[in-house]
Amino acid sequence: MEVDLIFKIAAIGIIVAVLNQLLKRAERDEQAMMTTLAGLIVVLMMIVNEIGDLFETIKSVFGLY
Repeated sequence: MEVDLIFKIAAIGIIVAVLNQLLKRAERDEQAMMTTLAGLIVVLMMIVNEIGDLFETIKSVFGLY
């Protein structure tokens, strides 16, 4: 896994955590939850994309096309 991907995921986590706390303090719990879910979806999409690239590499290494 690339180091820059780890930093991107960490940055998303920090931003989501800060937004979550700000929204909760403003008594906007529903928006806080939606922000957390959106952050989770973004990170999962990034990881799924990387897993897809990994499978493509494995297929090419073993000639499985």
